[in-house]
Amino acid sequence: MARRPIALVTAAVLLVEAPAIVGVNAIMARFVEVQSMSLDGLDPDHMVTGTWALGIGSGLALALCALVALLTGVRDRGPGRFGRGLLIGCAVVHGLLGAVAAALIGWGAFAVLMTVVGLIVLTLVMYGKEPAGKPAAEKPAAGKPAAGEAGAATA
Repeated sequence: MARRPIALVTAAVLLVEAPAIVGVNAIMARFVEVQSMSLDGLDPDHMVTGTWALGIGSGLALALCALVALLTGVRDRGPGRFGRGLLIGCAVVHGLLGAVAAALIGWGAFAVLMTVVGLIVLTLVMYGKEPAGKPAAEKPAAGKPAAGEAGAATA
């Protein structure tokens, strides 16, 4: 099955994206600092600090999502509840950014962001609730005890 390589590619893409986001925010912070820009009378230094904080926070969040995808691929097991929530949130944010990017930047940026969304969603879908390779014979039937529970139920 191709689920392990998909999870590893997802992790690699998110890991490459993390420093790129920090770099973009660093450039924006530099522009704000050099131009002494302010928004509705806010201190430009606060704007620079906020831009840096957003960039570093976003980079750390992407790195954490990459770690979840990497562990999923290495272990060949689905992520836990927290990891699934993190990857779902990452996919939603990428989807929203894709919509904004299509309007402001162009269709190339939209395509890149939708590719990342596709990788994240594919990773989540491939590692669903039930492992794909588990035979149906191993599941206990409804109302009947499993093989290890038979002795405990009669005692």
